[in-house]
This record gives sequence, structure tokens and C-alpha cells, in this order.
Amino acid sequence: MKLEHFAVNVKEPVAMAQWYVENMGLTIVKQVKESPFMTFMADDSGQIMIEIYSNPAAAVPDYKNQSPLIVHFAFVSEKPEEDSKRLQAAGAEEVTNDQFEDGSHIIMMRDPWGIPLQLCKRGVPMLK
Repeated sequence: MKLEHFAVNVKEPVAMAQWYVENMGLTIVKQVKESPFMTFMADDSGQIMIEIYSNPAAAVPDYKNQSPLIVHFAFVSEKPEEDSKRLQAAGAEEVTNDQFEDGSHIIMMRDPWGIPLQLCKRGVPMLK
């Protein structure tokens, strides 16, 4: 089986989608303009998507106060320090900045809505 998308219930899906398009390089594949405002966004490979929506049938998790180890979006970054600074200028917050013996550089951040996102430069890439 192939992973198609990962979905999260959020408070402001329209504004959040625009931020991810402008700052994370995602592309909107499908967007519903009325409740629950489902938005599917693909990465630059076009092989995986994130879905965000606001469905009142379920509570929106308190992402900002949850550990980023519970759930996070992880993005490949060739220049994590530069990307972190750029994202901070766009309203994100850096949480941790770790470099590992294998050459990996991982920066955990929170987007402007508190959802954790991770910038990953792997010493040994894991994706093909």
C-alpha cells in the first residue's frame, strides 16, 4: 500500500493552507471553500499530501501545548538553519535544534498555529 495523505483537524484551515503554500512549498491539490474547508496539499514530489480541515464533529487538539513528539509534519531541508530563520520571519517558532553524529541536522519548530513541524537534513537520506 502507498500512503496518500495524513490529515489533521485545525482551527483555521484556509489561512493555514495559504501559509504552507507560501512557506513550505506545498501545492493545493483540492480545496473545499465551505465547512469543513478540507484542503489537500502535495509536497514537491507530488507523491504525498497533507490534509487540513476544520470539522466541528471532533475537537481540535491543543497542538501548541502538546509535545511535538506526539505528532509533527517532517519536511526534508537541505539548509535547516536558513529554512528555520525564514520560517521564523513568517511566524513560526523554533523549539529545538539538534545535530547528530551521523551528520543529521533536525530542527523542530511550530507553525503559527502551534502545529509542530520538523526540518530534516539526514546524514544518510531515508527516502529514495
